[in-house]
Amino acid sequence: MADKYDALKLENQLCFLLYACAKEVVKRYKPFLDEIDLTYTQYIAMMVMWDKETLNVKELGEYLFLDSGTLTPLLKTLEKKGFVSRERSKEDERNLVVKVTDKGMKLRDKAIDIPTKMAGCIKIDPKDAKELYTLLHKILGEF
Repeated sequence: MADKYDALKLENQLCFLLYACAKEVVKRYKPFLDEIDLTYTQYIAMMVMWDKETLNVKELGEYLFLDSGTLTPLLKTLEKKGFVSRERSKEDERNLVVKVTDKGMKLRDKAIDIPTKMAGCIKIDPKDAKELYTLLHKILGEF
């Protein structure tokens, strides 16, 4: 007979498994990111910046699922490191535009091997990885 409190057991929580896996994956990134002086959150922001080169803070937040309260200190740090610049939009002063700098683009060459190194850290069959990727995208699409 099922216990009425089974739903409250940690081992029955999908959210906990997602949290624990995410934490462990980020921990595996740390040594590689330390080499290029980035945190994981700075790294994913730079990934978007390398791809888009220029966008406003709101757009960046949408890509990263981060709010402006988290993005502001992150972008200030990236700006201090010389990887991005921030300026008010000439068309609309309310919008803050972020641009990747030349130094930021050069950092991409130092980061190029990180995905391959990470693939070696997480032992998962490519078919399972693709299925997990699809499922996680489906979950994120609900938010």
